[in-house]
Amino acid sequence: MTLPTKARVEAAPNFLSNLEAARQFFVEQDADSASERFRKLKADLREMITVLGWSPASGHPARFLTGRSAQARLRVEAVQQLAAQVGLPYLREFLLNRHIVLYAHSEVEVVLLALKHQRQLTYFAEG
Repeated sequence: MTLPTKARVEAAPNFLSNLEAARQFFVEQDADSASERFRKLKADLREMITVLGWSPASGHPARFLTGRSAQARLRVEAVQQLAAQVGLPYLREFLLNRHIVLYAHSEVEVVLLALKHQRQLTYFAEG
């Protein structure tokens, strides 16, 4: 019996920008608790990365992809461009407490594309 191959997990530049924006928001919202809240977010992300390494499809399918309005279609196009840049076929979301991570994956590779708070309507994409 062999163990499954562990998938490689990496972060796209857009994800890293979103993570920095979250840190800055924590500071602006409450400077006294910002470092602890950001530490917790990073710990949750490390745990998620471990899970995705063993099971890339652990998140749920990105539900927003089925939106029918013109505004929803524009949001979908922006996110699909992020996925196209990394060339991976599947888009999924992973819930982390109050944040949602958008990622693209295959069976052997995972790329973290974007991070947003659950109250944000859309993922922010640079560019």
